[in-house]
This record gives sequence, C-alpha cells and structure tokens, in this order.
Amino acid sequence: MKSRIFISSVQREFAKERKALAEYVRKDAILGHFFEVFLFEEVPAQERKADGVYLAEVDACDIYLGIFGHTYGNTDSAGVSATEREYRRAAAKHKYRICFVDKSAGETDPRQAAFISRVNDDVVRKGFVGYDDLRTAVYAALAKHLEDKGLINVLPFDAAKTAGVQLKHLNFSKLRAFVRDAREKRGFKLPLNSKPMDVLTALDLVDDKGRIANSAALLFGKRPQHFFRPSEVKCAWFLTYKVAKPIADFKVFEGDVFELADQARDFVMSHLSRRIGEHFHGAAETTYDLPERAVFEAIVNAICHRDYNSNSSVQVMLFPDRLEVSSPGPLPKGMTVAMLKRRHRSIPVNPLLAQGMYLRGYIEHVGSGTGDIIEKCRESGLPPPQWESEDDGLTIILRRATIASQPQMSPQTDNGTQDVGLDVGLDVGLERTVIDEIRTHPKIRMSEIAVKFQVTKRTVERVFSKLTQQGRIARVGGKRFGHWEVIA
Repeated sequence: MKSRIFISSVQREFAKERKALAEYVRKDAILGHFFEVFLFEEVPAQERKADGVYLAEVDACDIYLGIFGHTYGNTDSAGVSATEREYRRAAAKHKYRICFVDKSAGETDPRQAAFISRVNDDVVRKGFVGYDDLRTAVYAALAKHLEDKGLINVLPFDAAKTAGVQLKHLNFSKLRAFVRDAREKRGFKLPLNSKPMDVLTALDLVDDKGRIANSAALLFGKRPQHFFRPSEVKCAWFLTYKVAKPIADFKVFEGDVFELADQARDFVMSHLSRRIGEHFHGAAETTYDLPERAVFEAIVNAICHRDYNSNSSVQVMLFPDRLEVSSPGPLPKGMTVAMLKRRHRSIPVNPLLAQGMYLRGYIEHVGSGTGDIIEKCRESGLPPPQWESEDDGLTIILRRATIASQPQMSPQTDNGTQDVGLDVGLDVGLERTVIDEIRTHPKIRMSEIAVKFQVTKRTVERVFSKLTQQGRIARVGGKRFGHWEVIA
C-alpha cells in the first residue's frame, strides 16, 4: 500500500511548484511505487466545502510535506492561515513531517516568519531556491524515509551510500572550485571557505550518520572510476560512415563528471572541420560544422542522466556525416522521444547529480537541454537532432553541416577502400588527419596515409591539393628528399 503525501503551502504562492512536484513523485520509477500525492486543488470544486476537507486529508495522510514561502496566506476567524492549521493538525496527529523553506530574496510576512520559527523548533527544515532545488530536496528526504522505514534495501543510485565513499576520497580543491562557481553562476549561498561536510550537507550528499552518497564521488572524487568503473566516457573518431576499423582516434576518459564532459567535448571539437574567417573587428572567427553548445549539451545530458547501475559506458562516436552520443539506460518512466523534442517537465534519473551539475553551470534549468540542442542546430542551418530509444540506452544523433545535403555513400573500389569522389564529408575528416600526420611525420607519403586509413590514393591527393591551395600546408624541397610543413 502506498504512503499518502499531503502537500501543504499557500496555493497561490506555489501553484506551479505544487503541481510539478506531484507529477514528479507520481512518475518517478522509485517514488511513484511507494507514494501517492494529495493536492487540494485536484479535489472537484463542488466537494470543497469547508476547512474540514483539507484537515480530513491531513488525518488520512502518512506524510505531511510543508512548503513555506514569504506569504502567510488567508486566515480564518482566529487569524490562523490554512497552512498553519494543516501543520498543527499534522503535529497533533504525530504525522511524519518534512518541511522546506524558500530562501529566495523577498520580504517575509512577520506572521509567516513566526510560524516558520515554530516549525523549526519541531522538525528539521531544508532551505531551497527555485523548483529544481526544491525537487532535489524532496527527493532526498523521501528516499531517506524509505531507507529508514526499511521499505527499500538500496536507494536510487545517486542517493545511495553503497560505494563506501568517505571524506578522504574527495578532492577538497574540487569542492572549493565548485562553491566558487556555484556562487558566481547560481547564487549559491555557502561562503567560499565552507567546510567540505557543510558543502555536502547543503547538496544532500551526506546523511545524519555521516554517510556520503555515491554522487559525491562522481562530482568531487579523487578517483571516481575507482568506485564506478563504467562511469568513464569512450570517444571514437571514424573516417567511415559506420563503426569499422581502422579508428582514426580513440580515447577513454576518466575523472569526475565535469572533467568527463570537458574532455569529451574537446575530443569532438578537435576533430570537426573548421572554417576560419575574419571578424569585422579583425579578430579571427572560427565556425565548426557542429555547434559547440549542442555538442556539449548532448554529452552532458548523457553523463548526467545515464543509468549508473549499468556496466556500460557513455559512448561518443564521430562519423563524417554525424555525431552519435549514447548513454546507458532507458528514458525515465513517463518520458517519450516525442517529449524530448519540445519543452518538457524534467524527470531526472539522478536528481542529486543533476543539481550539482546545474549549480556548476554545466546544465541550465533541468528539462531545457534538449530544446537548446534543437535551437542551436536550427541556428546553424542543420537538421533537427534525432533520438533513438531502446530498453538499454538512449542515443542522440546530430547531423554535421559538411554533408547534410549529401548523405549518400560512394561506391567502393576493388580493394575495399572508399572512392569518395566529391564527398566533402570524408575529405573534411581527412584534412585534420593529414595535418596531424604531417606534424608528427613531415616526410610521410600520400600512399602511406591511404593505406593507414583505408582510403584511395586519389582521395588523399585531393585533400593534399586542397590544403596546399588553402595555404594550410606546403612542400619544402623536392619530391624525393623534401618534406611537408603545416602553415596554419
């Protein structure tokens, strides 16, 4: 039987938050299995008779969830608000109470301040700023309640303490950098010199027994992969249109979630084709065939919302015509691919992890990421991204500008290599390869590159000719004893 949650607040002050919170609890795979939510505004209007309706619901609930802001609300004949009446009833009936106080800027009604002070004498209350912060705090509190009641043996991954993470496993410099960035970008309230345990407490990453959540290792760990080996990110660059050898470049990145996102983005951007023009102020302006923000959002989403109980890793694969970013785990319950293509209510798989990445500025308001990717592709004149969802993972596909209008593959030659003819996409991929090879081996021959990357010599010759005409490479000395140099 599900536990019944009564959400109490001044309705007009938190109308959107109340509705969103109820939807989140109902749709979350774990919380929705154990809890049902009562909202007074969902009661049919003809049944809303008097104060007895909501007080009867308080009597029927198992958990009282109070959200207290700056407004006291309408009062009865005794001068007491409905919210305070509900709280008093829950206390009198010895209901399990969890309370959250809005810490955003604003003047608080003196009656509300006095009420909150009385609540503070009874229960531990958690501050929040904005809905995402509130949802994360509610998630942590309900997950802890389930654990304390013995209703679940294992908490959701990011709230669980199963890995044995201790303070000595965390990098204090990373914690300080996090507080600095969170203060600057999101108005995080903790001072710069906050103690590590105070930071973890503010992020709901430690419980009252001092046990540290799994997410802390992913956010601030010295060696995150020591605890969660599959949390690494695998990146590959292919010169062919499907996964096939040889792989032009392959890296396995380790580190915390911020380092993983940065490294994977840099890998992709370093292998994209670039066009360098002159800015009207004279500064060089570089344009890539995929917008950097869309690439970064796709990678961050995969890292943040993946299933960390899976033994698979996030995979980032760059092809001549597209970028594919795959993350382990299906879409959350209640989400569909169609919903990803429009503004949607977020149902994060790892809310504590998402909150940390939001405060650091790596994600914007939760739920806006996919819309931002679509918008950046549109601004760059690219086709909209595609999502492919399976039981074991989700993949986003971004089409590259270089061959957006030429998706067909060219036929193969007798020796199995690609004779791409005028296929600009493969040429662009080879341009970067040729430049890298010249830097390392100035005397390399075109035939050696053709064999190494399994393309025809004619294709390599065309790329060399193009780079020479553009002034990006130059031949120094004769054909037999000379060498190549990279100019720009």
